[in-house]
Amino acid sequence: MYSPELTRNILREDHVLRPMRLRLVYELLQAYGVFERPDAMVIEPRVATEQELMTFHGRDYIESVQAFSRGEDLHRQHRYGFSDWGDNPISEGMYEAAALAAGASLVAAESVWNGEADVVFNAGGGYHHAGPDFAYGFCVFNDAVIAILRLLALGAERVVYIDIDAHHGDGVQNAFYASNRVLTISLHQSGQTLFPGTGDTTEMGEEGGVGYAVNLPLAPGTHNEAYRQVLENAVAPLIRKFNPDVLVTQQGIDTHIDDPLTHLRLTSTGHTSAVATLGALSPGKWLAMGGGGYDLSAVARCWAMDYAVMAGVELPDEIPESYQETYGLKQLRDDPAADLLEADDARVWREAEESVKRVQELIFPIHGLTV
Repeated sequence: MYSPELTRNILREDHVLRPMRLRLVYELLQAYGVFERPDAMVIEPRVATEQELMTFHGRDYIESVQAFSRGEDLHRQHRYGFSDWGDNPISEGMYEAAALAAGASLVAAESVWNGEADVVFNAGGGYHHAGPDFAYGFCVFNDAVIAILRLLALGAERVVYIDIDAHHGDGVQNAFYASNRVLTISLHQSGQTLFPGTGDTTEMGEEGGVGYAVNLPLAPGTHNEAYRQVLENAVAPLIRKFNPDVLVTQQGIDTHIDDPLTHLRLTSTGHTSAVATLGALSPGKWLAMGGGGYDLSAVARCWAMDYAVMAGVELPDEIPESYQETYGLKQLRDDPAADLLEADDARVWREAEESVKRVQELIFPIHGLTV
């Protein structure tokens, strides 16, 4: 999913979320010639309608975002999680930009469900924190929830949502907390050390959804190998047992070792290996979304590598000369030595193993799994 319109909304000049990152991904893939393949295509998004947004968000919230986007009623902004100085500033055209991101995920969901594509990647989506009536964590509309609701409405019986952003996927978890049709799984830096402060293993769902919310908090410094073990020992068995109709992934790259906001240590290879592991579990319908990611080099390189995994192609490590000249990036993958930096490995392994153990104890029996 791509349109230049997805890249143009500036939240605030000093804001760490820079929509231009999407253009860097698109142009890198274009430089590699990926879109010239007969099995690859670029689909333009559309703006989500108010009715589509209201499948999750309240009418008053949507109308307020519209007003704020026009510069009106700004005295009410704090009521809905906006502020001039905080994570969620108001900007002109904010409503249209957020509705376009949501519309992109809706088009992606429809394309996957209708068989137009086996996998669609909306790097401009993955806004997983927004609630029904408030903005939160850079997120205005929760496109992930809206897209999953569309999949359910189209006939999906079971949807699995895997969130590998460094931040807990709280908004999506909360939306489906009482549902057994959507299995939400979040791997994230522990809420004890990172926003939004949630995502403990004891957050398991409620009512009919007990056992369908899964959380795997990780220690600062978590690296490729520990991350891989968590995926293999906790996530993969649950997905296989759940047997979803659709795989939905949120692929935030703020887990990268160079990200300025977080403290995990995944390299480009570690992140893309995780995406490949998840993709191998797809039932043939895979909706992939972006998410966090605040180091522009990591975003461009890793999401391009993610798309290459989805398209089944291997990209050369040397970045095409045209892109090098424009952006100065020369090498696609991180130097392997990047994963050898000193860290508290004992704590990393202890907390990763503890998270897996707790999920195996609390969640596995609900799904008829044994260790």
